[in-house]
Amino acid sequence: MEDKRALVTGGSGFIGSHLVDRLIEYGYNVTVIDDLSYGKIENLNEKATFFKLDIRDYHKLLEVIDDQDIIFHLAANATTRESSLGWIDPVNDYQVNAVGTLNVFRSVVEADCNAKVVYASSAAVYGEPKYLPITENHPINPISPYGVSKVAGEKYATAYSHEYGIETVTLRIFNTYGPRQPRYVMFDFLKKLKENPKLLKILGTGEQIRDYCYIDDTIDAFILADKKIKKGVFNVAGGNPVSIRDLAKVMLEILGLNNTKLEFTQKSWRGDITTLVADISRLKKFGFKPETDLEGGILKLVEYFKETMGPI
Repeated sequence: MEDKRALVTGGSGFIGSHLVDRLIEYGYNVTVIDDLSYGKIENLNEKATFFKLDIRDYHKLLEVIDDQDIIFHLAANATTRESSLGWIDPVNDYQVNAVGTLNVFRSVVEADCNAKVVYASSAAVYGEPKYLPITENHPINPISPYGVSKVAGEKYATAYSHEYGIETVTLRIFNTYGPRQPRYVMFDFLKKLKENPKLLKILGTGEQIRDYCYIDDTIDAFILADKKIKKGVFNVAGGNPVSIRDLAKVMLEILGLNNTKLEFTQKSWRGDITTLVADISRLKKFGFKPETDLEGGILKLVEYFKETMGPI
């Protein structure tokens, strides 16, 4: 893939920075744009070209997007728990996630760069599932502004693909975890346990189910989207569905915290989906195969946490 030009929006964030590393490893010429509102400059590979840029700024985006072969669009307001899945400021979520995505597609057309676009969507588009595991044909019924904004991005992708012939692949990401993770359930557990290893307070009942995918496996899906897939919508998950209660127990066992008390708030944040379990058979047809099991992935996350945040 030497000299293939790739643009990664949100490339200094958790998933984006890992994608940038892999692309550079494979010989891509990588440009990153990020406004650093959530991403960290220290995550950024020194071999990437970086522009500090807000995707809501169409004209500045247009200046950078020219002459790219592929665009991996990950930039988004994804602080789902902190923003209560967009309920705290739904207009901001819409502007960043929906209008920002529209700007990406507008820029591709205006720049006439013929770039393929891989759009990072979310399992939040499904809402509460009507059946499990969730296939890509499941009804789209988001129950949060965040989910609605991601659906809007998907629809823009579909419209621009249909009318302008842009090759577009949409990846509906379920729950990714691993090093550089700045938030979300596993990281939050580790932060709480560092503060008080005797008590772990958990939002909700603990019966919520999630389908976790280790970061390296999620990046495999993005690479497949470039190399082997021309268009379509695909679930990205690890085949590791687990309840939050059982996840906490696994993490405590790995940490050797056998006497830690679990306390559940019973009530989660508005818009939180109870059960997310993905059918990933469509992506598997293109060679997707999650390699990291839940325990192995947690071990890697714990090691990273201790290196950067100190012992628990």
